[in-house]
Amino acid sequence: MSLPFYQRHHQHFDRAYRHKELESTLSQYQREEKRKSAIYTHGSTAYSKEAALAYHHDQQSAASSHELAESYAHESAAHSKRSSALSLGSELISKKAEAYHHGSELVNKKAEAYRLGYETYSRGKMLEDYSFKLSPKAKRAKQSILSEEEKENTAIEYVVPIFRGRQTHISGITDTEEERIKESAAYIARRNLMAAGEGITATRKETSSSVQEETHQKKSRKIAIQETAEEMVLKKTLSDKIEFHRKLNEDQLLHAPEFVIKPRSHTIWEKQNVKLHCTVTGWPEPRVTWYKNHVPINVHINPGKYAIESRYGMHSLEINKCDFEDTAQYRASAMNVKGELSAYASLVVKRYKSEFDESCFHAGTVTLPLSFGVTPHGYASKFEIHFIDKFEVSFGREGETMSLGCSVIIHPEIKRFQPEIQWYRNGVLISPSKWVQTHWSGERATLTLTHANKEDEGLYTLRVVMGDYYDQYSAYVFVRDADADIPGAPGSPLDVKCLDANKDYVIISWKQPAVDGGSPILGYFIDKCEVGTTHWSQCNETPVKFARFPVTGLIEGRSYIFRVRAVNNAGVSIPSRISDPVAALDPADRARLRSHPSAPWTGQIIVTEEEPTEGIVPGPPLDLHVTEATKNYIVLSWKPPFERGHEGVMYFVEKCVAGTENWQRVNTEIPVKSPRFALFDLAEGKSYQFRVRCCNSAGIGEPSEATEATVVRDKLDIPSPPSHLIPVRNTDTSVVVTWTESKDAKELIGYYVEASKVGSGHWEPCNNNPVKGTRFTCHGLTTGDHYIFRVRAVNAAGLSEYSQESEAIEVKAAIAPPSPPYDITVLESVHDSMVLGWKQPKTVGGADITGYYVNYREVIGGKPGEWKEANIKAVSERAYRLHDLKENMTYQFQVAAANLAGLGPPSPASKSFKCEEWTIAVPGPPHDLSCSEVRKDSLVILWKPPIYIGRSPVTGFYVDMKKIDAPEEHWRSVNEKAFANKFFKITGLKEGTSYVFRVRAVNQAGVGKPSDPTDPVIAETRPGTKEVVVEVDDNGVISLNFECDQMTADSKFIWSKNYEPIDDDSRLAIDTKGGKSKAIFKDLSEDDLGIYSCTVTDTDGVSSSYTLDEEEMKRLLALSHEHKFPVVPLKSELAVEILEKGQVRFWMQAEKLSPHGKVNFVFNDKEIVNGEKYKMKVDHTSGMIEMVMDRLEDVDEGTYTFQIQDGKATNQSSLVLIGDVFQKLQKEAEFQRQEWFRKQGPHFVEYLGWEVTPECNVLLKCKVANIKKETHIVWYKDEREIMVDEEHDFKDGVCTLLITEFSKKDAGIYEVILKDDRGKDKSILKLLDTAFADLMTEVCKVIALSATELKIQSTEEGIRLYSFVSYYLEDLRVSWSHNDVKMKYTERVKTGVTGEQIWLQINEPTPNDKGRYILELFDGKTGHTRTVDLSGQAFDEAFAEFQRLKALAIAEKNRARVLGGLPDVVTIQEGKALNLTCSVWGNPAPEVSWLKNEKLLTGDDHTILKYEPGKQACFTITAVSTADSGRYSLIVKNQYGTETSDLTISVFIPEEGMTHVPLPDHGKGDKKKKA
Repeated sequence: MSLPFYQRHHQHFDRAYRHKELESTLSQYQREEKRKSAIYTHGSTAYSKEAALAYHHDQQSAASSHELAESYAHESAAHSKRSSALSLGSELISKKAEAYHHGSELVNKKAEAYRLGYETYSRGKMLEDYSFKLSPKAKRAKQSILSEEEKENTAIEYVVPIFRGRQTHISGITDTEEERIKESAAYIARRNLMAAGEGITATRKETSSSVQEETHQKKSRKIAIQETAEEMVLKKTLSDKIEFHRKLNEDQLLHAPEFVIKPRSHTIWEKQNVKLHCTVTGWPEPRVTWYKNHVPINVHINPGKYAIESRYGMHSLEINKCDFEDTAQYRASAMNVKGELSAYASLVVKRYKSEFDESCFHAGTVTLPLSFGVTPHGYASKFEIHFIDKFEVSFGREGETMSLGCSVIIHPEIKRFQPEIQWYRNGVLISPSKWVQTHWSGERATLTLTHANKEDEGLYTLRVVMGDYYDQYSAYVFVRDADADIPGAPGSPLDVKCLDANKDYVIISWKQPAVDGGSPILGYFIDKCEVGTTHWSQCNETPVKFARFPVTGLIEGRSYIFRVRAVNNAGVSIPSRISDPVAALDPADRARLRSHPSAPWTGQIIVTEEEPTEGIVPGPPLDLHVTEATKNYIVLSWKPPFERGHEGVMYFVEKCVAGTENWQRVNTEIPVKSPRFALFDLAEGKSYQFRVRCCNSAGIGEPSEATEATVVRDKLDIPSPPSHLIPVRNTDTSVVVTWTESKDAKELIGYYVEASKVGSGHWEPCNNNPVKGTRFTCHGLTTGDHYIFRVRAVNAAGLSEYSQESEAIEVKAAIAPPSPPYDITVLESVHDSMVLGWKQPKTVGGADITGYYVNYREVIGGKPGEWKEANIKAVSERAYRLHDLKENMTYQFQVAAANLAGLGPPSPASKSFKCEEWTIAVPGPPHDLSCSEVRKDSLVILWKPPIYIGRSPVTGFYVDMKKIDAPEEHWRSVNEKAFANKFFKITGLKEGTSYVFRVRAVNQAGVGKPSDPTDPVIAETRPGTKEVVVEVDDNGVISLNFECDQMTADSKFIWSKNYEPIDDDSRLAIDTKGGKSKAIFKDLSEDDLGIYSCTVTDTDGVSSSYTLDEEEMKRLLALSHEHKFPVVPLKSELAVEILEKGQVRFWMQAEKLSPHGKVNFVFNDKEIVNGEKYKMKVDHTSGMIEMVMDRLEDVDEGTYTFQIQDGKATNQSSLVLIGDVFQKLQKEAEFQRQEWFRKQGPHFVEYLGWEVTPECNVLLKCKVANIKKETHIVWYKDEREIMVDEEHDFKDGVCTLLITEFSKKDAGIYEVILKDDRGKDKSILKLLDTAFADLMTEVCKVIALSATELKIQSTEEGIRLYSFVSYYLEDLRVSWSHNDVKMKYTERVKTGVTGEQIWLQINEPTPNDKGRYILELFDGKTGHTRTVDLSGQAFDEAFAEFQRLKALAIAEKNRARVLGGLPDVVTIQEGKALNLTCSVWGNPAPEVSWLKNEKLLTGDDHTILKYEPGKQACFTITAVSTADSGRYSLIVKNQYGTETSDLTISVFIPEEGMTHVPLPDHGKGDKKKKA
């Protein structure tokens, strides 16, 4: 039967949907399997041997077939207890085996089928073992073996169908397609084995062997046909399953390790064994490693000590014969590709007290979280846990990194055992994640929020567990919204979670933000992103207001993350923190995927009782109801029907308007796969009914019962506002607000609290994460300000209206009774009285202590009596004398402090003191020690002198100090000599170190008893610490100023001099306003010298001091005088400068000048005013004062003064312009005036100058400005105009005149004139005498620098050394040196200049001419050299070339040659005589021969050839005819060479005019001319 299209890619046969009939059939099948297992157990051993052989070899031999047949016979005998059938069966099998050898077709087919089936089965067993290791799906446990009696009692009255076409459950979901195919093959093998090998019968009646064989053959044929059909269906099912797996996001089927059962801590005695167990799930199957104190346990190093087992997800570590060294922390680490997770357990091995070795306890540092108290003796002990350097209330912003830390001190300290550190948020234990990281250094615990979000806001608690005891510390952490990307946008939603997930949709919930950006939130957008991608898509088109929303359109099996954004009129908020990943799977599928196999797969399959002929139409769903209804959507939920056959079902949802029967199907195309569904697009306000139908391959079932009418609206109402707000003071920066919860509020998430300063109208949220309960502490408020509060409730429907505003409350610390005083000591004792001293309570309760009450009691025989009051009236000092005591009686004392809130608890009873007369000579202990002005490297200690002074007055004190953790013998004295003051400043402290101090008094008898030590003081400068600052105001008043920003409402400034109260107010006046206090000196003098300190009460030791010594007093008095009689400070005194037009500017500048400042200008004691001559200007902003005069005349000589008056501050500055100073200024002004007029027309910016170019030319240039087209430029030399070929284009404002080959003739006076209608300007350059010499020097320098390197050239006369220059002048002095010796020039060695070549000629060189030659060019100031080395190979090559050239020159000189006389062409008239003569030379005399048309010509009467050796050669033709036309050559030759001279003779006939006789074409001389 084919499946519908919507069922082909899904698993319908969820185990959760099996009905009772299916379970009954399954149990019967399992019993049958037990019986078969017993049969297999009692079968022949040859069966298992054959199975192993079949697995390893694909071909079976005849012997193997025989053994297979024998095993088959034994197996058949085991199935039936019929003894006769056994023998007949054995004979039959033997015959079949024999027929197999001879080729019997029937037996061959049966045996081969059995063999193949068994071989596949064996391979299937191996594959299922391998599949067990890889498959994440839980396998069924192996069935137990039935006894013989149980086998007999088992009813076998029906045939079990082996396979169903619609059954899809084969194995778990495997990793790859290959593994799924292997599992399928193994299944087919097992099915074939049961079908062909087991011989399942329908009755227990005994029959004959022949009948049995016939029945077996019939069943085999039937089964074979059924197998063929089932195999086709199986292939289809497998292909569908493979396609389904491809669509699954396999990454999300994997999950990280998770400890189902964690290992438990143990406490045992020595020599005992212990076993730690844990159960781990995860896929792929996690690998578990055991650690001891973070070191992996290796069972091979200590064989027999450890035993590690891992089976079916259960892991164990067994430790044998434990000893004390096994006391440690053990960790089980589970790891797979998705991550790592650890679980810890502690093992404490106790030793009998008599056997305890304390050294073992300090041998190492083992971190061991304890769940019980441990001491070296093995029993619980009490630990004192203290928190120091604690984290306070913290404020952060989204996206920031926040860190909370606290140092922990535990007493007694046991180094081997460390505490267990736990962090909680709002009472929930925090686990480390990517958002939260924790660390324990052994002394300090820290928690870091790597990326703070509002979800992280809450009360954080650090719990330190040590044995049976623990202590904890808590503080609140606030996380404000990050700055919005769009101004006015709301804050981001928070706490996004997935409430429900199935194949069709996921319901997302969130919490509304506290900040709406100033306008109401219109709704929320939900975004989704598939895990493994970065693409976010919006799920809803319109904003939804309800804080839950079902997201549809998900792909089954894939995982998603979600985020939410809020929107208002201003825009969209930044996204919330993303949710945890969730897979689009039904809960049952998700649980099955996360489960771990508990045992190997037994091969068990699901069977049913009836044959798979046709399916069952499912019944109606059950328990249909509406689980959630809003105006945007409605969620339905139901239960699957009981009547649904053995396959999964899907659902169609229908709706209709209430009161009608017009049912419409909602999901018309694709059925719903889960028993939950979300409906959208319903009309708001209408009433609907819903029903559901089931469907499967057999058809669509009847509908369920319709739901009750449901109105489309929000079923959850917005809560009502809270009421009865009551604010209560808490601390100086916080207020506790309580309220009455909202009435009839459903599904309440929490409350938001807002605060506003009275009169501001601006509200700020106090919490950004809704708080549960009706009480909240609002932190971060400003001390002393008045606030009002309001609260609103929040649930998924939205935020309620605001509550009524609370009454205004001032932020200040609440008043409470003080804590008990402590450290009671006796300061003096006489026979009937004693003086007690004590320390101030650590907590004063927010108000000043008004007094102390002392109680005492007698102690007789160690037994204390009743307490008695020592004073009825409170004492203000921390010392009190008790009278009327009994001499030699022992007493105990206690002290209680009181303030406005009442009497605090009394201190614990002091130690016992005996009332007796002190007779010691040394003084008693000082008392009332206190520390102030604590900084990172110093502090001031104060004390009161001892009550008992001894036998002589106290002359001084010693101050001792030590580190808090140092032993008593480490006390050391800070001062070497005793001093009389009752205060001392201690310097040189180490920052961050805790110290204690004590004081000893000294008199003539010696040093007395030390005082009680102070409380520990940490050397640190706290943030915001301020110092006393001295100021002098504008009126010259000197004051000391101190500011404090940590004051409470009851804080006061206490000023003292030399740390004694200031009683004399005649010298000092105190003025305090708010957080600032000022001590004003009335008349500062030497009587006021000293140390002035200021302390702020009711703070954490805020104090500072200022030392006023004589030098500081003088400085302050001078500064005060300046302020009383102020002077306007000047940046510059009065000065004068010349402006561009020749104007004269007088100016001065004050540092500061108010708008009301005035300036008087005075000249020669007479005030001058602004007018035509004087232009005055005062710039109050810059303090610039100036006066400008157009021209300086003679009458302006004198003294100029500027007088400034700014309030009561004055100043003046004068400038004297008389005599030479005035005249020089006047000339300069006139010159600048003329210059300005000159520059109104064309003018020179840079006057005429010269420049030598690289080509050794001289360039005269000048720079001009204010040029136009009509401007002319004329050059002159020595008053003669220089004619310039080209007009100047004034490019870049530069005019040039180029003089090439500059020499002495170019000396003279050069002038250039600019002129147009606006005027003219000229510039003169004198190139004479020194100026000309300087120019020539520069020219020669450029020439010398242009010289090339010396080169060597061989000539026919000798060797020449030469260098080229750009241009040569005679002024350039040239000299040559040979081997650093100046050369003298002779006929053989000459120097000279040819063009631009400077050379040295060495004729007929010899070896003495070898060496280093230097050419020196002297420009008049500097010499420039060029060098060449003429030696070695360079000389040899040059000399050889010289010899060659010399030989060539001699040959050229003596070779034969025609010197002249022969023309190139001769044109002659026929009949005329031709006579040619030429000179011939050569040494020796050359031989002469003539050629005509390249043929030798001999002389005759017609042609006469004559030659006079060494002189002339004659050529004569007596009567020229046309036959004589042609090309003639004269060849002269001797031993040095040959030369040929050609001529062409052209003969013409007069009768034919100028017609030429044609001549052969032989070249240049063959031309003819017409006569």
